[in-house]
Amino acid sequence: MNIKAISRNVGFALLVSALFMFFSILVSVSRGNDSALAALIISFTITFIVGIFPFIFVRKTPSITLKDGYMIIFLSWLLSFVFGMLPYALWGGPFTVVNAWFESVSGFTTTGATILSDVESLPDSLLFWRSSTHFIGGLGVVVFLLLVIPSSSPIRMRLTNMELSSLSREGYQVRTNRTAFIFANIYIGLMIFAFLAYWIAGMSPFDAICHAFSVCATGGFSTKNLSIGAFDSRAIEAVTMIVMLLSSLHFGLIFLAFANRSIKPLNNPVLKFYLGSLVFFTLYLAFGLKTTGFGEASFGRTLWDSAFQTLCVASTSGFATMDNASWPMALNLELLILGVMCGCAGSTSGGVKADRIVVLLKSIGRQMHRILHPSSVSEVRLGNGIVKDEEASQMVLYIGIYALILVLSVGLVLMTGMDPEETFASSISSLSNVGPSIKSVGTMGNFSEIPSASKFVFTLDMFLGRVEFYPVLAVVAMIFHRNRK
Repeated sequence: MNIKAISRNVGFALLVSALFMFFSILVSVSRGNDSALAALIISFTITFIVGIFPFIFVRKTPSITLKDGYMIIFLSWLLSFVFGMLPYALWGGPFTVVNAWFESVSGFTTTGATILSDVESLPDSLLFWRSSTHFIGGLGVVVFLLLVIPSSSPIRMRLTNMELSSLSREGYQVRTNRTAFIFANIYIGLMIFAFLAYWIAGMSPFDAICHAFSVCATGGFSTKNLSIGAFDSRAIEAVTMIVMLLSSLHFGLIFLAFANRSIKPLNNPVLKFYLGSLVFFTLYLAFGLKTTGFGEASFGRTLWDSAFQTLCVASTSGFATMDNASWPMALNLELLILGVMCGCAGSTSGGVKADRIVVLLKSIGRQMHRILHPSSVSEVRLGNGIVKDEEASQMVLYIGIYALILVLSVGLVLMTGMDPEETFASSISSLSNVGPSIKSVGTMGNFSEIPSASKFVFTLDMFLGRVEFYPVLAVVAMIFHRNRK
């Protein structure tokens, strides 16, 4: 492996974190030097020195290998987690080393699960850093790197192909080396829209920027203990739902709709399936809440709350306006099913992705057709396109890997003594980067009281889900292969 190339590119990822730590320092100063100032200054200094070190002592290298690329992705994320936990650990309070690690991983992977029982006790600068990790993770630490690498560089082409899965790249209809720029432009555009809309809807500028960072990344960290529900504003809830929905759609389709000034690109079978699923699950939850007595007096308000909660899960945003801790398991199970599928590929949402679910269902239908009509020729189609057998197999394999990791995660966490229902639900919410789960770790709960070993397993799930398994599995395979020599 080319250690020099790896160190330079990973160093840049750390400099991105250092930049937002510096912004957090400015927030602290503007707040009269709040209690997190020293922790942030030390964290910034350490992160900046480690990040800048390769640029001082390592020359540029022209290209990277496949193994180098996977190692860059793996280490960029892993070291972002490690250095990102420094402000929490140095500030102290509820942040033990394990809790600081959990909060950092949850932030960068845009999961939104938290160990905090009192979010509002944190100084504003630390709240800003917390939301910043969502913004960095939503765009992706490697995508930040891609934005500064020259378009002609073979490094950029290779990293683009690794960081953005083939599912994500479909729909842009542009050269591969422009994909990262388009993704970033849509992402930043959504963030600016969310900030302005929140401000107009009644949030303070500080709350608006923190929630904008969270919602466009489909993360869920809030500055309030009651999340979005603390504002008790239909306007703020409406802004949140709009941005959650847009952030869970394929950014390539949004780009084409704006570029062509037409809604034709949105005439997409995956998008129709996803929107149809949202309508179905919203109605199911609304009727379920009303019939079980957990809904509002007005069915319209219950429907509104159900739509909000459905979008929170589907987009993998951890916001909340309702407490699901005492809901019947049938209603929470509905959200868990949605939490496996989640949004579309090419978005900031996690989960298996609606695209793979559509291909899986069509593949099952195709197989049934072959059994009934052995001599017929059938193909898996998505709109006007044909999904090749190899592509369909890869998507089905991904779902199989998801299921396998889920089973392993549940088995490991059960050994720590956690409640079986909470274990299963939390493993899904972590692996899909949804965030809140059920019962004590539900929408208004937190992960502070669960065993440390369980927290560590859940952070592994978050990491695997955020990078969609393959980069981590590739690095593990490389290490295992090297040890066998």
